[in-house]
Amino acid sequence: MSLADLRREYIGQPLSESESDANPFVQFSRWFDQVRETEVDPTAMALATATRDGRPSVRNVLLKGVDDRGFVFYTNYNSRKAKDLTAIGRGSLMFYWRSLERQVRIDGRAEKVSAEESDAYFATRPIESRWSVYASRQSEVIESRDSLEARFSFARQEYGERVPRPAWWGGYRIVPEEFEFWQGRPSRLHDRLRYVKEASGIWRRERLAP
Repeated sequence: MSLADLRREYIGQPLSESESDANPFVQFSRWFDQVRETEVDPTAMALATATRDGRPSVRNVLLKGVDDRGFVFYTNYNSRKAKDLTAIGRGSLMFYWRSLERQVRIDGRAEKVSAEESDAYFATRPIESRWSVYASRQSEVIESRDSLEARFSFARQEYGERVPRPAWWGGYRIVPEEFEFWQGRPSRLHDRLRYVKEASGIWRRERLAP
């Protein structure tokens, strides 16, 4: 069997203009509440970034906060994704929830969250995850696994149970300017609703061809 022969039919529920909410944040909340019951990790989302010269990259990160300001995740500010976000000031997110045959794509501005927000979230992380922030120079080449574990042991001995958030680690918020909600449907006639934020602040909703 070739890859071209690997197919599946999509049988998701309709996504209509009349039943979707006019506010994309409300619509996202509706879908998220539903997939929390069916997905192993509904917070997993792909983050796409690009360098100034147009070299793209994508990776999975975890959603750690969402409100009407945007979608928040946390990272090392010296990582590749953070450097891209700082240079370009934009990012794109995508959630894929296979259990209900749905995707949500979000494009928008990228901004750092406040130090207070980063401090508050950092304090909620398991202690091992706080030590690991000091152990890992994210995205840098390292000598070996042993060297990483040695740095982890050093952080554990150095900070114990009182681990301060380092200035080079914190949150980013993607402030949406566009949403797209995709629902898999039979015969590849998928439903796609796009929300675009206009200058007035109003969200324009429109249907896209699948």
